[in-house]
Amino acid sequence: MEFGEFILAHDTDDLASLALSRSRFAAQVDDFDLALTTLEVRRKLRTKVPQWWAVPSLHYPFRLSGEQCSSAETARYKAAVALSALASPTTLADLTGGLGVDTWAFAQEFGEVLYNEMRPELAAAAEFNFLELGLRNVAVRSRELRPGTLTDILGDFRPDILFLDPARRSGDGRKMFRLEDCQPDVLQLLPELLSACPRVLLKLSPMADITLVCMQLGCVKQVHVVAAEGECKELLLLLERDCEGPYSLTVYESGSVATIAGERGDAPKPSLCDSLSSATPAAGTVLFEPGKALLKAGAFDWPCGFGLQKLGRHTHLYVGEAVPEALRPFGKCYQILEVLPLDKHSLKTVGQNYPQADVTARNIPLTSDQLRAKLQGKKPPSAASSRPVHVFGVHLDARQENLLLVCQKLVVAN
Repeated sequence: MEFGEFILAHDTDDLASLALSRSRFAAQVDDFDLALTTLEVRRKLRTKVPQWWAVPSLHYPFRLSGEQCSSAETARYKAAVALSALASPTTLADLTGGLGVDTWAFAQEFGEVLYNEMRPELAAAAEFNFLELGLRNVAVRSRELRPGTLTDILGDFRPDILFLDPARRSGDGRKMFRLEDCQPDVLQLLPELLSACPRVLLKLSPMADITLVCMQLGCVKQVHVVAAEGECKELLLLLERDCEGPYSLTVYESGSVATIAGERGDAPKPSLCDSLSSATPAAGTVLFEPGKALLKAGAFDWPCGFGLQKLGRHTHLYVGEAVPEALRPFGKCYQILEVLPLDKHSLKTVGQNYPQADVTARNIPLTSDQLRAKLQGKKPPSAASSRPVHVFGVHLDARQENLLLVCQKLVVAN
């Protein structure tokens, strides 16, 4: 049977049992091992890249590439960033192609795209997949990217912008965060990259230190902190030849975008409210909890520019009469029901009254798990719990004491 027919026929099979039944099923498809890995990767892509999952004939030769690839949402955001960096974009070169999801997104915005991948098997699968997906504007090459090879990779292709996503795994599988530990080493390649093309879009681990990498690279024009589904997914850095001016810092949170000043930004940062030391939460007011993108960006003062007050210099929670609409997409909003001292009596009372509440500790000498244990509450089933009541244990600068804030999550339209 055709490869895609085999995939559909076994799409919901137990893969371990299917692998053990090789002698029974191997004759049904040209490459049984490829079919097994494809079935496994497809399950990861069903929600991650549904446009690819909808095409059963696609080939996925490596499991890890399915785990590490971008989601459709983040790939399209990268394409939008690359597009906005150019006055009249026509060509882009993806030098570390991987599974090809980013290339797929770039190809929908650029006239011509070059895809390069060091592993020949993955490059061959990507070339096949692009055609199956209806892309006719992608040239595929398979070369190792290291100092001195860029000219050979590009050939006569003249990109308006280069894209790199350095591998962030060591030989033994450990995750790497520092630029110099990733492969290829962008620091070594940077002069060659900027000589070949004036602009480079770089994807880095969300664990990378923004200030440090900007200092190391030295020609950063834009920094984008990308979060989706409640998690910080990646950092995007737009580099530009001879750039010495300020860089902008942009946060993306599941479809919403806000740009604030960077470390070298020329736009003034909102300062902490003058009345920070007197900020006191009260029942009936609202509490704003920043999302992962704002926290990673270090934009701890930014919500204060919207009229909110920060509970403490190291307690990244904000209170006010209402959360402005422009701020809502970048965090969670709660109404404060009760404000209690963090003591044994309150712990017992809150634990009895709200046994199913979510629990978070901020800047107190307890972890969230320890505070939950003292409340005798149950750990939520997932990070994206939808429980309506949330108990925060916080340190309050205004009174130099620790409090329990019993809050009800507000559902607000973004």
